[in-house]
Amino acid sequence: MAAFAIVLWILLNLSCILAEDYEEIQYINGMENKISVLPDGSCKCQKELTKWDKLFVMLEDSQMKQNILQQSIDQVCTVELQSIRSEMLQFVANFAGTCTNAIESATLRITAQVDKKLAYKREEVSKTQVENESEQKNILQQLLSVSQDLSNRLRKLEMTWQKAVDMKDQRLSVDMKKTVPINLETTLNSLATELTASQKWSAKHILPSDCDMALIFPMRSKKIFASVHAADMTLSSFTACIWVKVTDLLEKTIVFSYGTKRNPYQIQFYFNQSSTVLSVQSDTSKIVAENVVSLGHWAHFCGTWSAEDGNTTLWANGKLAAASSGIAVGHNIPDGGILQLGQEKNGCCIGGGFDKNLAFSGKLTGFNIWDRVISEYEIQDLASRENSCSIRGNVVGWSVTEILPQGGAEFIYY
Repeated sequence: MAAFAIVLWILLNLSCILAEDYEEIQYINGMENKISVLPDGSCKCQKELTKWDKLFVMLEDSQMKQNILQQSIDQVCTVELQSIRSEMLQFVANFAGTCTNAIESATLRITAQVDKKLAYKREEVSKTQVENESEQKNILQQLLSVSQDLSNRLRKLEMTWQKAVDMKDQRLSVDMKKTVPINLETTLNSLATELTASQKWSAKHILPSDCDMALIFPMRSKKIFASVHAADMTLSSFTACIWVKVTDLLEKTIVFSYGTKRNPYQIQFYFNQSSTVLSVQSDTSKIVAENVVSLGHWAHFCGTWSAEDGNTTLWANGKLAAASSGIAVGHNIPDGGILQLGQEKNGCCIGGGFDKNLAFSGKLTGFNIWDRVISEYEIQDLASRENSCSIRGNVVGWSVTEILPQGGAEFIYY
């Protein structure tokens, strides 16, 4: 009851204050105020408003003012939001145009660069094809010339023989009978010499008869090599064979190598001047065949190894060149390493830290690896030039296993 009395007292005081304030107001929101006071203090109205009526009038007026203010704020917010929206749309349009222009410009530049590189590659391929065709044409012309010359000499030999028979039938003199065999023997010797020279020339310039492509290494460089993606290099024995025509020989010229991060010298096949070297497990565990390499001539090499007894052999052109035992006995070559042609596995990564003094320069073909020691007959068959590239290894098979040339190394086709 005390709280209610206090609240009632506050409301009565508030109504008195509002009534006193509103006695001076003649108009409220454009409407004439019915409450007016005469000079003598009497009220000019039909009915005098109570304090509660004045309080409610004041509250209604306050509510109307609040509504008007809220409408004004809503209008201002609407206008501002529309302005912001238009500015954002304009910004997005400008930004989109700028991005589109930048993307188109970048696309044009990239397309131009790609077209330029493609044109350069096409030009290189065209030049290579023209050079290969020119070289093949020259080789064929020279072979045709040699064949024609041999045919002419055979014709002369036949004519000489026929003359000898005719002279014998006509009972020529003794001096003439002595001269004819001498001329015949001279012609035969000359013909044999030219046939030998032709065979040597063909062996020097033409691939083994069953091979139609080779991998060329134009110069010594630490960036020029080829990576071989073998299926599985887990080996307890192996045979590796390859045709090689080398153009330069140093103290160590790598033909192929296989190694892992833990041991970069699992397998190495290289030339040391005129000698051939095959090492297994380490650079000191090796076999050497001396005086089997010559510059500028195709030669066939095979190397075999078995972990059971360490028996290791080297073959040159189908003939046994060196044999040894006790090399890397019990060692198992693990998978997961890097096999490459023309450079030494350095234990780090492909293409990094290579030494150009170890690089190979020349041509390679017929590279095969088996997971066993193949027979002597199979090695001789591979070196015969008739089945050089048709017989393929089960670990690495020439023209079947993926070989990726790096740097300036490339495949040439005949």
